[in-house]
Amino acid sequence: MRQTRGTVQLEPHQSQRSIERRGLPRRSISFGLMYSGVSGEDVLIGDGTVVDLSESGLCLRGNSPVQVGMELTLFLYLPDRDEPLSILESRVVWSAGSLFGVLFNDLNLPDVERLRSFLHTQSVGRA
Repeated sequence: MRQTRGTVQLEPHQSQRSIERRGLPRRSISFGLMYSGVSGEDVLIGDGTVVDLSESGLCLRGNSPVQVGMELTLFLYLPDRDEPLSILESRVVWSAGSLFGVLFNDLNLPDVERLRSFLHTQSVGRA
């Protein structure tokens, strides 16, 4: 998997606040996921926990390090169903140790609807 898209590198002096360029609100939430990608000639497979989630991306804490710009496949274990929500195309947009942010590149309509419905139930449950 060759990376041809531009990447964003965070300078050491940039704060977490400068990362806040999200177009959609994120919900603080916690559930498991698996992720995989290619780093050079190595296949990366990791497990993690979602920290927050929106229709366009998420923040997670993972057990395998990633690099900004890396393309990942995600398997979100949403508690609404037994089968995971598979996101085949996503990109790491920032990374700080085991914590990193991922932007979803392309979701099909049924996956968008499932994610939207899940986020709605989370916001209703907290109101």
